Amino acid sequence: MADKPFLPEQIADHNARHIAALTDEYEALGRALGRRGIDIDGVKAKVSGFSLALPTWATGRGGTRFAKFPIPGEPTNIHEKLADCAVVQQLSRAAPRVSLHFPWDGASDYVALREEAEAYGLGFDAVNSNTFQDQPGAEHSYRSGSLGAADTAVRAQAIRHNIDCIEIGKTLGSKALTVWVGDGSNFPGQQDFTRALDRYIEATSEIYSRLPDDWQLLLEHKMFEPAFYSTIISDWGSSLMAAQELGPKAKCLVDLGHHAPNVNIEQIVARLHRVGRLGGFHFNDSKYGDDDLDSGSINPHQLFLVFNELAEAEARVPGPTPAYMIDQSHNVTDPIESLLSSTESIVSAFAKAALIDRDALHDAQDRDDPMMAFQALRRAYRVDVSAIVAMARMEAGGAIDVLEFYRDSGWRARKAQERKPVGLGAGIV
Repeated sequence: MADKPFLPEQIADHNARHIAALTDEYEALGRALGRRGIDIDGVKAKVSGFSLALPTWATGRGGTRFAKFPIPGEPTNIHEKLADCAVVQQLSRAAPRVSLHFPWDGASDYVALREEAEAYGLGFDAVNSNTFQDQPGAEHSYRSGSLGAADTAVRAQAIRHNIDCIEIGKTLGSKALTVWVGDGSNFPGQQDFTRALDRYIEATSEIYSRLPDDWQLLLEHKMFEPAFYSTIISDWGSSLMAAQELGPKAKCLVDLGHHAPNVNIEQIVARLHRVGRLGGFHFNDSKYGDDDLDSGSINPHQLFLVFNELAEAEARVPGPTPAYMIDQSHNVTDPIESLLSSTESIVSAFAKAALIDRDALHDAQDRDDPMMAFQALRRAYRVDVSAIVAMARMEAGGAIDVLEFYRDSGWRARKAQERKPVGLGAGIV
């Protein structure tokens, strides 16, 4: 049976060195917010109720297009990945679920894997299928597509793989399957756009029919890559079309990095919520064509605006919380440090959105006063919510300063001694 990465006493000793400063900052912020009619403890309670999922694939180093540069102590199997996810959860107290990707995270005994995760204090979020690369022993290749492939046998193989993922997920206690396909074309005329979409929907319908009643099918879209001329599910409109054809259990998943530059993602969030098809998020950030940078590292204001729309939608039509998950590639950092930092960025954006004076915002909107509407958002965004996030984290048993604790713990150095090295990678070119 797995043990949690750190003893509670280790975290308590760390927190004892920081509690006086944190209390002072929290009380000062509480007084400042109180003058605006905001109860800081109420905001902290909302923050305490927020959580997201970690992707197993982000616990290891990613790669550039040209090379992968591993670091000592990277996880080499699902058990080591769970241990690293447990580090993030124990310190942050905001990431209690793990999302597995198959066949990367295959195990011989999924009942035992679920018990192992529970011993770490972890549960399982959506399971993810992989039909965007060929797997050892596969009879057919996905080089020309998967669920949208012209070859019937290839589509059948992709369907079987997704159904297998559902069966594994049922054992793990998951409630959703995420499907992303890189199907599309690289040359004009290579593919008939309409027939390719028809094939995708027909194949995905077979997967949908195998979903348990309490599951969701999350459809992920991406503008390009590896299909650079056209992608079957390239945008939120295509995703929504497919979800509406498949049925009520099909929802749209919004990856923050899967859009053209300057796309108004927060407006997409509002539209999808309005029609009841917002299934979840993959949090990351993007600068050029990269789509897996650390959350909030490039455009933290956009992250805040996304949570503003979610808070607005929740206030208007309460409903199930979307599935929140990080989806990043850590090419130059310690992956655990990036996950800790990103978790804090996401929770902070959520906390800032909880500070918005919605009455003032709505009043300015109704009076057609753009400056005052903008200022209603800006007043909340300017607040440093670090003390709220850290206090909620500490009260839940986490560390006040997650990165300081992690570095002082020597976790990476110990794992470098215990785990076998990861080989060099050639990149994706």
